[in-house]
Amino acid sequence: MSATARKTALNAEDIRALKGQRPIVSLTAYTTPMARLMDAHCDFVLVGDSVGMVLHGLPSTLGVTMDMMVMHGAAVARGLSRAMMVIDMPFGAYEEGPAQAFRNAARLMAETGAAAVKLEGGVEMAETIRFLVKRGIPVMAHIGLTPQSINTLGGYKVQGRDEAAKPLIADARAVADAGAFAVVLEKVPASLADQVTEIVAIPTIGIGASAGCDGQVLVVDDMLGFFTAFKPKFVKRYAELGPAAEEAIADYAAEVRARRFPAPEHTFADLAPKTD
Repeated sequence: MSATARKTALNAEDIRALKGQRPIVSLTAYTTPMARLMDAHCDFVLVGDSVGMVLHGLPSTLGVTMDMMVMHGAAVARGLSRAMMVIDMPFGAYEEGPAQAFRNAARLMAETGAAAVKLEGGVEMAETIRFLVKRGIPVMAHIGLTPQSINTLGGYKVQGRDEAAKPLIADARAVADAGAFAVVLEKVPASLADQVTEIVAIPTIGIGASAGCDGQVLVVDDMLGFFTAFKPKFVKRYAELGPAAEEAIADYAAEVRARRFPAPEHTFADLAPKTD
């Protein structure tokens, strides 16, 4: 364990306590190797339902299942020792009501080792959040652009402009009052995100929001340049690993076809014959 790692992972109260102290760092992860790379650097790691688009080639997050989230959540947990793990509840796993949400949240936590769940929705999800929190399940809320609702939102549009700011503020207050320990603000105007950050007592985690939020989260494949199907305005590419990987694959293919790989140093010689 590195000198910067803790013997126990961060938890919901640790994240809540960071509000007003320092910016909170988060990325998504779906695999053990990626989780290991970010463990020392992130306060919490999100097993996002974005896995459906990033790793499974789905057109949206709507096709992600509980089984997919369990599989990827368990993989991420094996790579973490310090960062808190939060896992998304997939579409259809909690909207029916608090009892359904509890059953599925309990399964996700029990089968993956996640320390909290994240669910989308504001005022309409306050009762469910309260129900879960009272039963020992920490909840991170998600308002603004909620990708599981793109069919009713009309696509991946900025939320909270003009008169729509008041309902978004109401959403933020509702989830905070219901007991959420943090709230993700996705694709909302920067000034509104700053206002919400001032209003609520829990940390705000921005994605396409404002540098004034209490923390930030990005999809790791976006910021590393692996996922290139589209690039949202709020994504900064910190590396272009996708093109680099494609170039490496092309070099490998060329060497195989030219019989330059494997070279002698990559193969094994016969054993020396035994002597009497």
